[in-house]
Amino acid sequence: YRDPKMPEAPVSPMPIETIQVSDRTVACDGGDGPLGHPRVFLYIEQRSVVCPYCSRLYELAPGAGHGGGH
Repeated sequence: YRDPKMPEAPVSPMPIETIQVSDRTVACDGGDGPLGHPRVFLYIEQRSVVCPYCSRLYELAPGAGHGGGH
């Protein structure tokens, strides 16, 4: 049962910052040194990925991410 007076929760948090990257694997620590969050490694499967801690949006730069990796 859902109370009709309660607003629905958003599907995903709005990104606080969008960062273009050239690699499909990115590391995010939230920035701000000790005020950040634990470092997590995120993999961009399609065009972008959102950090689950700080909601930063990482987008592949045009033409990036087509390499085979190692």
